[in-house]
Amino acid sequence: MANINMADTAPSCDTYLLFNGETLLPNGVRAFIYTVVLAYCLIGLSAITGRFFKSMESIMRHSREVVTVDPHTNATIVKHEKVWNYTIADVALLAFGTSFPQISLATIDAIRNLGQLTAGGLGPGTLVGSAAFDLFPIHAVCVVMPRAGSKKKISDLGVWLVELFWSFWAYIWLYIILEVWTPRVITLWEALLTVLQYGLLLLHAYAQDKRWPYVSIPLARGERPEDWVPTEDASVDYDDNYDGIGDILPGQNEDIVDIFSAHSYSNEGYHHVSEKDVEESPTGLTLKNKWEDTHWFSIWWQQFVDAATLESSVSRKMDSTCLRVIGISWNLIIAPWKMLFAFIPPYEIAHGWIAFICSLIFISGIAYGVTKITDQISCVTAFTALAAGTSWPDLVASKIAAERQITADSAIANITCSNSVNIYVGIGVPWLVDTMYNYFVYKKPLYIDNAAGLSFSLLVFFATSFGCITVLVLRRVILGAELGGPRMWAWATSVYFMILWVVFVVLSSLRISGVI
Repeated sequence: MANINMADTAPSCDTYLLFNGETLLPNGVRAFIYTVVLAYCLIGLSAITGRFFKSMESIMRHSREVVTVDPHTNATIVKHEKVWNYTIADVALLAFGTSFPQISLATIDAIRNLGQLTAGGLGPGTLVGSAAFDLFPIHAVCVVMPRAGSKKKISDLGVWLVELFWSFWAYIWLYIILEVWTPRVITLWEALLTVLQYGLLLLHAYAQDKRWPYVSIPLARGERPEDWVPTEDASVDYDDNYDGIGDILPGQNEDIVDIFSAHSYSNEGYHHVSEKDVEESPTGLTLKNKWEDTHWFSIWWQQFVDAATLESSVSRKMDSTCLRVIGISWNLIIAPWKMLFAFIPPYEIAHGWIAFICSLIFISGIAYGVTKITDQISCVTAFTALAAGTSWPDLVASKIAAERQITADSAIANITCSNSVNIYVGIGVPWLVDTMYNYFVYKKPLYIDNAAGLSFSLLVFFATSFGCITVLVLRRVILGAELGGPRMWAWATSVYFMILWVVFVVLSSLRISGVI
């Protein structure tokens, strides 16, 4: 959750976080050290989110064989169908996965809080700040991600409207149960209804995708690729913040072949060989010589070899010594992250599920470190910190989707659905844990002390959100796409979204400070 009020969560300035004796340093020096460490953690968080996205690609490639009989010819028809539905993958895998840091940290905090009648951890106002971060800065990044002049639009407006409805309803529901129904109190039934609404979101989105009668919006679906990440758009390297600037160069991928999917993109985490080592076969691409007997253990070992390699064969051929030095220096800086993430099993195991789960564990661990660092920065500099670290996976995943996919569906769905997941699961599950314990042990509800200013924050959020959604609709009508388009208009839209976010932060801060 992005906007964290440190009044309740910040540690004492007399404690140390990184090393013993740091409390003797001036506050300015400590703040600088924490900021550098925070930036390094965000680099690692970006890298592991890239691996998380690739594990999702592997999961989405999984298909099952379906055998049917033609009723006219009695001929047997064998076809392969995707196991995962496109829309459900966006809601249940992408949005839930990128929100997993919030969910796991809040749930752990709730378990530690058992026995307390008052809820601890992050408050409802924090969640509104998180929604604003997801809605404005992430849209601002995504709108400029498509290549210059290219456009990417939502192919299924009906599904997007359903996701948008549940996203806004989540915060209306939050206001109802905290300010209207049982003010400042959460009962067991309220917590249970909050969690169950995530299931309703999944069901409604699926019903809209399948166009079930009576419960779906009668809007035609546009052209949408069969694959979640189509191969024809796979030339974009979405892991550039991980591999380093020395490994990603224009024209580099012309002589590179992905040995697993035959995609022609440069991408750390997969292993590439030149075309001379690849030959055609009736079943697809196979490898000659030493690669013929490659199995997952050798692939896993190769991940460590790649992590320890500071300069690629392509960068060695560069004429510019300066660029080579910069590339080697960057790879040296991120080498600890690359070596750490090499422990994640290859995506070829269990259709990518093991890599997916391991990526979520790493994301939660790094996000926890980010929140501790931002807490300490807040303590040192004495201001309300914007802990975007736990929402950083949302930003990176939407950025990758905006680059990789032909449509804008997943990039924008991750934004809207992450806001829903934050409420229904990220705060619903911790509340359910605490209220259930209090109900059976004390026969008492859960009291919420940190809901102050919620009404004002929601009012500002909805007002600025209207401005954001209006511009997306206008872009669809005028430019024909929500993302991309002429660079001038793309950047103008991006700046506008960032201005909306600044307006929200400033007004909310002034309210908290008592100025307005």
